[in-house]
Formats: sequence, structure tokens, C-alpha cells
Amino acid sequence: MENCIFCKIAAGEIPSNKAYEDDKILAFHDIAPQAPVHIVVIPKAHIAQSMNDITEENAAIVGHIFQCIPKIAAEAKLESGYRVVCNCGADAGQTVFHIHFHILGGKKLNEVMA
Repeated sequence: MENCIFCKIAAGEIPSNKAYEDDKILAFHDIAPQAPVHIVVIPKAHIAQSMNDITEENAAIVGHIFQCIPKIAAEAKLESGYRVVCNCGADAGQTVFHIHFHILGGKKLNEVMA
């Protein structure tokens, strides 16, 4: 997508502090972290705006992301645990409409998420 900030980050047009990258996905440290470790994981291709747009055709990339998340968390030294969050829609706090997942950790996280 033309004006998508995550597409621009994936294309290298906007710099990021990379945590992981392969041919399908990119993980980078969030510029406004909500925890000591806050990594955003995106597909490089703009396959969906949110979880609502996951289809049979693009589900494999989401599966790949979830296969990579434990590796990314291990590299970030999140041995004590971490949380994976996907905001879906504006009311949930989604601000970039390119499907993405947040890995949060580095401290004991609140049990209440609301």
C-alpha cells in the first residue's frame, strides 16, 4: 500500500531497529514501547489490514509469524515470559492498518489487560 508506514519500513524506506528478518516477515523494536521489550512483527507484504482480513490464501504467512515469534522472543531474552497482542480495529487501539503483532516482555506484565 502506498501510504502504509509498515510497508515503507518493510521496503527499507523508513529505518527501523530490526530484531528479526527473513524473506517473509520483519520484526522491529517499537518506537513507543509499552514494555521494556516491545517488538512489532509484520508480514513484508501488505496481506491484510487486521485479523478480520485473514483468509485461507494469506493464513500461511500468519502461521509463519507465529512460528517465528518464539525465536524472536528467545533472541530478546524473554525467558521469563512474554505477551503477544494483535489490536483489531480502532476501538482496540489499532493505529496502523497493516496486520501486525506486538511481542511485549522484559518485566512482569499486568494480569488485567483492559
